[in-house]
Amino acid sequence: LTGLPPALPTLPLELTILYNFLLFTVGASDSAVEGEAEGIRQGLLRVLEACGNCGQGLSTEELWQKVLQEVTVEELQAPLHRLGALQAARWMSASRLSSTTVLIRLLSHAEDLGRTHCSEGENELLSLLKAWQLPAEETSPPLIQRTEDLKEMLCTTAAFLQGLQELDAGNFSTAISLLQEAAEGFCTKKVLAQIYTCLGCCAQRMGKPQTALQHLKRALQVDFQCLPALFHAAAVYHELGETDVELQALALLYEALVKKTPAAASSSQCSLIQMELLVHTPILASLLCHHYPSEVKYLLAQRCLQYGRVTDAVEHYLDLLALLQEGLQQQVPLAGSSGLPRIPEVFLEAASALEQAGRHQDVITMCEEVISRTTDLIPRMLRLEEMMEQTECPSPEAGLSQKKESLRCLAWRAAGFLQQGWAWANLGKSKEAITQFSRMLLPGVCVSLPENLLPEVELLQKIRLFSLIGRGVQFLELGKHKEALLDFQHSLQISPGDPAAATYLVQALWKLNRKQEAATHWQKFSQSSSVQDGKGRPCPLYLVSCQKQVMFPHRESLARSVQDFLRTTGQGPAS
Repeated sequence: LTGLPPALPTLPLELTILYNFLLFTVGASDSAVEGEAEGIRQGLLRVLEACGNCGQGLSTEELWQKVLQEVTVEELQAPLHRLGALQAARWMSASRLSSTTVLIRLLSHAEDLGRTHCSEGENELLSLLKAWQLPAEETSPPLIQRTEDLKEMLCTTAAFLQGLQELDAGNFSTAISLLQEAAEGFCTKKVLAQIYTCLGCCAQRMGKPQTALQHLKRALQVDFQCLPALFHAAAVYHELGETDVELQALALLYEALVKKTPAAASSSQCSLIQMELLVHTPILASLLCHHYPSEVKYLLAQRCLQYGRVTDAVEHYLDLLALLQEGLQQQVPLAGSSGLPRIPEVFLEAASALEQAGRHQDVITMCEEVISRTTDLIPRMLRLEEMMEQTECPSPEAGLSQKKESLRCLAWRAAGFLQQGWAWANLGKSKEAITQFSRMLLPGVCVSLPENLLPEVELLQKIRLFSLIGRGVQFLELGKHKEALLDFQHSLQISPGDPAAATYLVQALWKLNRKQEAATHWQKFSQSSSVQDGKGRPCPLYLVSCQKQVMFPHRESLARSVQDFLRTTGQGPAS
């Protein structure tokens, strides 16, 4: 029809053909395409031209307003409403809900419908869509998708989109209401499962875990391939402390991801425009994000390690490392795009699990892999004072990022030495343990640090603290009490009042027969221990086992000895 002048008698047929053509175009492309918008615009311009009007230079919104207000030909009403439904679908797919509201109001010839028929608290767009009376459809030519079906889909889409907007804004009660209305509407099983998943996430954010689980289970009943629902269910079980069920859910999710079951048919409903084309907001993408097998396997390993299920943790970590070393693109997401930590941290967490499982020689081997791969990435000297000056600049340059990355590598390497030190210690080889602890303590970083530390620097200092305490403990094992005392004193310079370092310092003084000093320090540290507890950032998971190992194991016995000494010397309360 391009190039032919429009004629009123043939316009209904022309607009119907245009409607079918645009539906085929969208259905074939599985997306809203630019040609659809231009096709609708050209159709409206031809309507105005046939009626003796001009719409050139008008925006799409203005064009619709002019057509619907000035064109009153009865035969054109049904075709125009069909194009209006397509336009509304396109605007909804772009989240232009205000433009959609204005268009539906014009199509309904009810400029005041939002005020007269929309009761307080009721959603205006949904009210307009429900009240929209479509003109009777002509029987020829046939339509490939009924306008009534498209209207029902628009109602569901409007409720779904606005529910997501309210969820994103934190208006959970309103979101629940809108999402429940969407769940009762016209959609495929796949979309219905997505709606129930969003309902579950909303209920979880409202602090209603049991309600969340009901919605998530419903999602899986509707579509067993809605794997995000299973992932969120595991998160709810984690919040509830239901460890066994959480791990079972994660294991099922991992198996489902590995099996890669082919997608089932979306629906028996024959619709070229599906809701999947209309609802694709960032929050929905976040809630329904695809998880790789490696991510879920890591989460299983991490949870088992956190829950003290060491044997299971070791198995999962070793499986994960096999996945990572195979480098399967379909199983290993890009760095920074998933829930996986950096690869050296995975190795260190695996080493921590192996250490707790008593596989000390494997720990040494695992950590050597981290050390060998990070050593060449660390400059011989990092000047932290320069780094701290750069962090105060409004726009830090790439140099700072590189130095922070070098610090991370240094921390991973230091953590490897630390874990190797404890592995040798647990093998009963104190000299080898001292060697590994000392390798971490070799100078490589300028340690004149400002008060507000970078997280990377604070982590390094934490590792340095654990290494000093670990080496001091091994000196005590060898009877080298003076060397041990120096390490514990240095530990307290790094972290004043640290309970483990302070207690070991008292023990070292006690073994050196400097009991008065030991008692004085004990009284001082006992008074300040409540202030020190919980200070600083929590340790990374791969350091938690080291943190436990530096804790003094015989505190009560040492306390009794000190108290007896104080009473004997008249410095404590009488028995």
